[in-house]
Amino acid sequence: MAEFTGPALSALTALEVRALLKAREISPQDLLDAAETRIQQTEPAQNAMVTRCFARARKSIRPDTLLGGIPIGVKDLTDVKNVRTTYGTIGFKDHIPTASDPLVTVMESHGALVIGKTNTPEMGAGANTFNEVFGPTGNPHNSALNAGGSSGGAASGLATGQVWLSHGSDYGGSLRTPAAYCNVVGLRPSPGRAGGSATVFETLGVQGPMARTVSDCALFLDAMQGVTSPISFPAPPTSFLTEVQSAPDTIRIGYMPDLCGHAPVESDVATLLASALREAEKSGCMVEEVTLNTTNMDQAFRAIRALGFATTARSLLESITRHFKETIQGNAADAAALTAQDLAKANLTRAQLYRDTSELLTHFDVLACPVVGLGPLNREIEFPPKVNGTKSRDYLDWLGFSNLATLTSLPALSLPIGRLPNGMPMGIQLIGPNRGEGTLLKAARALERILATNTSPLDPR
Repeated sequence: MAEFTGPALSALTALEVRALLKAREISPQDLLDAAETRIQQTEPAQNAMVTRCFARARKSIRPDTLLGGIPIGVKDLTDVKNVRTTYGTIGFKDHIPTASDPLVTVMESHGALVIGKTNTPEMGAGANTFNEVFGPTGNPHNSALNAGGSSGGAASGLATGQVWLSHGSDYGGSLRTPAAYCNVVGLRPSPGRAGGSATVFETLGVQGPMARTVSDCALFLDAMQGVTSPISFPAPPTSFLTEVQSAPDTIRIGYMPDLCGHAPVESDVATLLASALREAEKSGCMVEEVTLNTTNMDQAFRAIRALGFATTARSLLESITRHFKETIQGNAADAAALTAQDLAKANLTRAQLYRDTSELLTHFDVLACPVVGLGPLNREIEFPPKVNGTKSRDYLDWLGFSNLATLTSLPALSLPIGRLPNGMPMGIQLIGPNRGEGTLLKAARALERILATNTSPLDPR
């Protein structure tokens, strides 16, 4: 077992500390003290919780609520009232919002205590968490390596016990990749389930929960519901935590080893995922390899994503955008070259993918594929030059496994499944049915129980 020298409370799960809060055996103040101690032990070297606001959190305690006073981190792309929020870019390095994002308000109403902001790449662009405001976040399992992104600070902080729950967001795997790299759970919900985006009608970018266990993730998702927007929908009659507690012993899994040729996978990742699924089969699960037409998926993702970048650029002043890193400037150029025909083709592909994936999910509880095609590289490398011999055109290529769930608006979860030969963690991606977070979480809990992967927090290495 990895060494952990933090406070005893910090090593517990969110459900365990919630039970202690309910029994009045501990107080929210005890959890705040434990979190503050652990952050002092691990920062600034870890560079995960880049801004802290404990005084604000101590004034926000609401004990008789769903979370009852559990401290959380909020990604530095999401506004928290009166707390420095930089979006990881120089133009906003001194920005202090006068109002919180609606999701933050909802989480706090359910008893979440925001203790700080977690590091992210500039404007959330990329799966390596670094920016010119705060610098890079290291992987807690090897600080020289990439923690993933763009929710890298959230995942890194969870893995070392800074918090029990952490907020993230996901567009091209921004919850899923760091969860896989840091040995935690990351859930990308359906659009409209947990808040929304700054552009209100956005469906590719979503916010969601991160935790060290599937059950904790379900609890946190319950605490994220209640934001009203044009694409939001009501919470289900049964809580997600209750759903997880009735997880079956076996599940049906449709497996796509390389997402039907969509993206390359290194052999060590492929071997680990195959081994995990063999364990599932031995335990009685049905695992069957399936096919899907992903021919135009890359074009569709890039086109619709470029439109999102064009929207963001239009909403910001030149005094902000002129500081953007080269890769974001390239995204803006892609957006400028878009045509209506490009977007029409992308929408048709998106519809085809949704229909075909939904048909597959009538035969399986979840679909499984890699989260990412290789383990973490040195954190100085923005994106891998190649994966399994295939050259990367840009930083989007190695994130191709995120495209299917993002384009189809289906919920997806990154579940820890073990270690690569070099000792670094890796996860598997599970995709559930339309608005089927309950089904997805139950399937993830079943697989989590079968694999029994240790996700206890550790001291940064």
